[in-house]
Amino acid sequence: MRASRLLSILLLLQSRGRLTARQLADELEVSVRTIYRDVESLHTAGIPLYGEAGHEGGYRLLDGFRTRLTGLTAQEAQALFLAGMPGPAAELGLGALAATAELKIEAALPPALREGSRSIREHFHLDAPGWYHDGDQVPNLPAVAGAAWNKRVIHVLYRRWAAPCEVKRTLEPYGLVLKAGKWYLVARCDGAMRTYRVNQILDLRVSEETFERPDGFDLAGFWREHLADFRLRLFQGHAVIRLSPEGRERLSDLGSSAVVSAVAETAGVPDDLGWITATVPIESLTHAQTEFLKLGAEVEVVEPAELRLKLATTAHALAALYPPPVRLPGKGDIRRDAGD
Repeated sequence: MRASRLLSILLLLQSRGRLTARQLADELEVSVRTIYRDVESLHTAGIPLYGEAGHEGGYRLLDGFRTRLTGLTAQEAQALFLAGMPGPAAELGLGALAATAELKIEAALPPALREGSRSIREHFHLDAPGWYHDGDQVPNLPAVAGAAWNKRVIHVLYRRWAAPCEVKRTLEPYGLVLKAGKWYLVARCDGAMRTYRVNQILDLRVSEETFERPDGFDLAGFWREHLADFRLRLFQGHAVIRLSPEGRERLSDLGSSAVVSAVAETAGVPDDLGWITATVPIESLTHAQTEFLKLGAEVEVVEPAELRLKLATTAHALAALYPPPVRLPGKGDIRRDAGD
């Protein structure tokens, strides 16, 4: 965003001193011509910066000029990183702090930049959860976040999918990840790094014991590797399917990205009715059955035989529940009784 870039130029000059247009352009990943235009905008906004020609030249702020980004508390500075995400900030217990930090920044900006920041807020809004999910209910999230900030060991009662379903764990919370409206805790347990759904923490106690978080630990990098490994383990087989034209359209909304991509890559030439044959990855027979039933009669599973049998069994059971209506002479459609 241009307003954000103008503020970045101002802060870069304030923190580093003299910088050339090329150095600013490289830092902000824009062209030198864009930097020239931005500097002119800062001049117009009343920012006292000037340029010096020559080999040792560049842009710098007038001596003594400082932005008025003062008065931020440590907690407000932490909340600042979530200022563009008011929902997650509130879930973490930082909603009021984020709002306060935003107001202080807005008050410190020159009028022109202040209007730009307001314009961004008026034109863009982040809504992280999916269409059919409003996000987790996470009553323990503030306590988990506090333990992560303060490097405190936590003792939790956790509900998992495998038996025994409720287990006790002692965790060193390294960080939190918000993925599609769901909060995940990255923590060390028994010497190994693991991930936990925060809304599955049934009970939690923060201990007085502290732990050392490795200086080189990269939360974003760990999460990328975790997702890559998860996706490799997720799909356990493949299915050969036939899709109608309507089925292909519905699949783009209802299917996973992996299945949609596989259809695009493996689909053969459409037959006379427009149906295509493709090979797609599946997680398990039960999961695949549920996913393909979403498409109704617009998909046919050709292989594996076990999945085809499961769908056929379900289809016959549905037909027994919903028998077709019969038409009597001179009468409208009359539904058959279940026993007919």
